[in-house]
Amino acid sequence: MAQANPSVTQLKKDSQVKKAPRSSLLRDTLKYLFRNRSAVLGMILIVILILIAIFAPNLATHDPLQSMIGQPGHTGQLPARAPCIHLLGCAETEPQHFMGLDLNARDQFSRLLYGSRVSLVVGFTSVTVAIFVGSLLGMVAGFYGGWIDNVIMRIMDVLLAFPSLLLAIAIVTVLGPGLQNALLAIALVSIPQYARLARASVLATREFEYITAVRALGATNERILFRHILPNSLTPLIVQGTLGIGGAVLEAAALSFIGLGAQPPQPEWGAMLSEARNRVFTSPHLVFYPGLAIMFTVLGFNLLGDGMRDALDPRLNRN
Repeated sequence: MAQANPSVTQLKKDSQVKKAPRSSLLRDTLKYLFRNRSAVLGMILIVILILIAIFAPNLATHDPLQSMIGQPGHTGQLPARAPCIHLLGCAETEPQHFMGLDLNARDQFSRLLYGSRVSLVVGFTSVTVAIFVGSLLGMVAGFYGGWIDNVIMRIMDVLLAFPSLLLAIAIVTVLGPGLQNALLAIALVSIPQYARLARASVLATREFEYITAVRALGATNERILFRHILPNSLTPLIVQGTLGIGGAVLEAAALSFIGLGAQPPQPEWGAMLSEARNRVFTSPHLVFYPGLAIMFTVLGFNLLGDGMRDALDPRLNRN
């Protein structure tokens, strides 16, 4: 019998072999990220916080700006009243307030929910601005070098010479108290760290062979910088940005605590702590819940940032 054509037989065998799924940076990163328990816990905390901020009007039991003084069913000593939950034994005749009332007789639970919106807006916006400006300055300094590099990085060194919170306080003092000025100050003091990260990534990337090949083909400096170098420099910026959101939330709370951030009656966690700082022992619920909210928010972003750093690090040996 005549033997089958070897090429035909090989083609049949190849067609029976299952194709392995293609690998990509995003797919591998998500796979390693979901294997990290700390990162998963951080994502859960952040998702809960985002959902609370989105559905705050639906979850809030009262208007966060409305005082309960004179409202139906509210009698007696209202400011700083302790939490009242009917399922936990509070009298049915008493109005229900899950986290009690603040010093102005406003519902603490509703103010805490709306405060998550302020913290997330400040955190994401300030870090986005800092990453955009800082990475642009760092890439230009690292790519062109020379006097441009010296001027940009010396300015960054001057900003880094001051403690970030102290510099933010000085900026807000000059611009005036307010949440927008606090957001701008937090973004400005965060720019140097992203500029240094971007510059270091560009210095490590611009000498690679594929950059030399692209330059030999006639590509412009702008195309090389933004089309070929930038995508390979995003990893440390993403990790630092995730960690930076938690720091921005903490700095916003600190500025509001000393009266330079969110102004009354706007609900903000740092401002809520400031209002009740003298009632720690007599009304601990007024400082416990806002402090807990700040702690879990910062913890969530720190856990996610650490997990992303591990997932995006190609030097780790993963099985």
